[in-house]
Amino acid sequence: MDAQSYRWRPGARQKLRDFRPDDTDGYEDKNAAKHKLKADIKKLCALQDVLIAGAEHGILIIVQGMDTAGKDSAIKHVMSGVNPQGTDVYSFKAPTDEERRHDYLWRSAKVLPERGRMGIFNRSYFEEVLIVRVQPELLGPKLARKANDSFWKRRYRDINNFERYLVDNRIHLLKFYLHLSKEEQARRLLARLERPEKHWKFSPSDLQQRAFWPKYEKVYEDMLNATSTPWAPWHVVPADHKWFAHVVIADTIVRKLRSLKLEYPPLPPQMKKAIREAKKRLERE
Repeated sequence: MDAQSYRWRPGARQKLRDFRPDDTDGYEDKNAAKHKLKADIKKLCALQDVLIAGAEHGILIIVQGMDTAGKDSAIKHVMSGVNPQGTDVYSFKAPTDEERRHDYLWRSAKVLPERGRMGIFNRSYFEEVLIVRVQPELLGPKLARKANDSFWKRRYRDINNFERYLVDNRIHLLKFYLHLSKEEQARRLLARLERPEKHWKFSPSDLQQRAFWPKYEKVYEDMLNATSTPWAPWHVVPADHKWFAHVVIADTIVRKLRSLKLEYPPLPPQMKKAIREAKKRLERE
């Protein structure tokens, strides 16, 4: 798999139509890709163990996408093999009253992963340049009046600077946009309506947001072009086939962890001596 083919090139003006939401990179079906996914989940588990032990780097994984794009499913399946004691998952809903009284990055900043841990954001601070750009009234009357092109450019700048600060402090970002077609979204929404066990996932707002599809395509495209940087690039993940989205995400995370050259921390001489003595003592019992 060429993971670079799903990367939104930093500094290049690209279009979402350049990426196929139904791409499977030559895999015929879920069964054909299952061994790849299983192997990468196993590698991810082993690499996370070194990440925790070394505590030199942290990983922040951001998953964005339209309703029904498969964000929950991706987190559930790709992270199925990781150690939950070293992983935190946060789902960002509408801001609370307390969160609205702070700057828009505050609620994300206060739950960032520490070095040695993995943090996963199901939606994120990018909602502050997505849904509120499509529906500026959600900003509140004062900010909505200021929401011109300069306003959004400042937010892009703030986000890029924030992410550069994180990477400089060894909190590395992996940003995934789950690229779903409008036709596949319709099928998934219908499935929620036809299956009683899926009814809890449906909200009338799903159809309201779907009506904004062309606007969302535009703001997502603008966001990807403005915030895919050399230090924190976006990965556009084909999402019409959930199983393939899982393959791409797992592969990308494994590649990133490997690039960090993670190592177990060296033991001081006194600890090595204590281990040798403990081993001898136990063997004599």
